[in-house]
Amino acid sequence: MASDRLLSQDEIDSVFRNLQGTTNEEDPARKAQPYDFRRPDRIAKDQLRAIHLLHDNFARSLASSLSAYLRAYVMVNLISVEQLSFLEFSQCLPAPTCIVSLSMRPFDGNAVLELNPTMVFPILEMLLGGSGKTPYKVTREITEIEQSILDGLFRIILHDLREAWSPISQINFAIEAHETEPQLLQILAPNEAVVTVGMEIRIGEVAGMMNLGIPSIIIKMLRQKFDQQWSVRKSESTEEEQARILRLIKPAQLKFDARLQGPSLTVEQMLGLQPDDVVEFDFPVNRPVNLLVNGALKFNGRIVNTGRKRAFHIMADQSEE
Repeated sequence: MASDRLLSQDEIDSVFRNLQGTTNEEDPARKAQPYDFRRPDRIAKDQLRAIHLLHDNFARSLASSLSAYLRAYVMVNLISVEQLSFLEFSQCLPAPTCIVSLSMRPFDGNAVLELNPTMVFPILEMLLGGSGKTPYKVTREITEIEQSILDGLFRIILHDLREAWSPISQINFAIEAHETEPQLLQILAPNEAVVTVGMEIRIGEVAGMMNLGIPSIIIKMLRQKFDQQWSVRKSESTEEEQARILRLIKPAQLKFDARLQGPSLTVEQMLGLQPDDVVEFDFPVNRPVNLLVNGALKFNGRIVNTGRKRAFHIMADQSEE
């Protein structure tokens, strides 16, 4: 008698598992991890570590530059380096805030630089002669006049950012547009991947975040240059490199010091010295005098006269022995 009952999906899966001799726990389908194809393509961990090191140097340089510009002690700490979609990045930003779109010549595409209001308004007060210690939290949008005042601050940030990236590539970061709402900044597709860099800027008791978003596709284009810059190379230097280094150090200043190596005295003997006492150095007349270069023994020779001045006549090079 034929049965017209339809098998469920679980019953069908059970039949196939029995045929393959696998149990419910060994089923490969149950070990599979769901994958969201909307997630951005990932960047290698070694490249993210290189980006972390690069922006750690940028943070130290920026702290020094901002301290001189604001005439206050500024601390800049690198908080995070991660990869997100542009939608996730924009949703993490406060609103309203201070956002600038950055061109990255010679590459096509734009980066995003954001300064939290908790940091922007104290800096504005300091630039206008105040102390920067605002007793209340400001959440309004930045005016056009305030944007023009902040241009000097952005020039310093972008200068240090260009210098930090210069070992990898000569990227000319320049401001293209200003925004106050993250949702209005439509420079990238929502699902496009960006590498986000979060930094904390602290001036006294005031602290705020600065966020930088760079398109992942540009960083992937520079993968080979990252590897060349941060990988450890054990190859010997060429003659051209040695000649270049020699040209760089030739103008350096060195300190020459000719010394008579005398005897040692105890503290008690030194305290007992009086005017008109004679201290014997026990240095034979025929013994060469040591000439130290930056504190290291380099030559042996004699003290001579050249006209009305004292001079040193080199007799032997001690560094060759």
